[in-house]
Amino acid sequence: MAERKVLVYTRFNRLWHWSQAASILVLLFTGLRIMGLHGVLTFGLAVTIHSVVAVALMLLWAFTAFWLLTTGTWRQFAPRRAGLWQVARFYAWGVFRGEEHPYRKVLRRRHNPLQALAYLALKVLLFPAVFLSGIAYLGYGLWDALDPSGWAIWAVANIHILTAFAIGSFVVAHVYLLTVGHGFREHVKPMLTGFETVDLTPEQEAYLAAEEPRRLKP
Repeated sequence: MAERKVLVYTRFNRLWHWSQAASILVLLFTGLRIMGLHGVLTFGLAVTIHSVVAVALMLLWAFTAFWLLTTGTWRQFAPRRAGLWQVARFYAWGVFRGEEHPYRKVLRRRHNPLQALAYLALKVLLFPAVFLSGIAYLGYGLWDALDPSGWAIWAVANIHILTAFAIGSFVVAHVYLLTVGHGFREHVKPMLTGFETVDLTPEQEAYLAAEEPRRLKP
């Protein structure tokens, strides 16, 4: 195999990534205001922004899920046990000792086993949980008669808050991991330009050179 700079993140990949990141930050900021943890915005404005951005993000998630399934890109997030322990050990221990990252990116598998597992949990567990609890919370007026004790809305609210904090923790960990290894700039650059260094087999390189030369950076 040989290392080559390859266009692996399409315009849609990058648009989806940055739109999702910006939306999550706005939702966390307005959510903290709704909880009363800061007073930068008025309560009503925070609720309006939170609701509008949440609906926009739900639509983006729905379209992205359709795109992942129809293009087969979902396979990038399928977890594997092979190499999982080595990557976990690297982040817990090896990174502080200057060791080389044990995972080498390949064209059809950009995410290491730990990344794939984390992204799968985010997309299959956390996103649906915050999405469904948010809808239930927003539409409480339609089903409040079924909850005379108030227990259900208490559970919905706490599921929404706990899931939101879990997503916030993921964001913090994600940003921190961008600072290790090659450094923050080198980690972020591929999501701006689309090009990333990956290992290519001779067959993959020959195919890209013949059929998709624009994806190979000279």
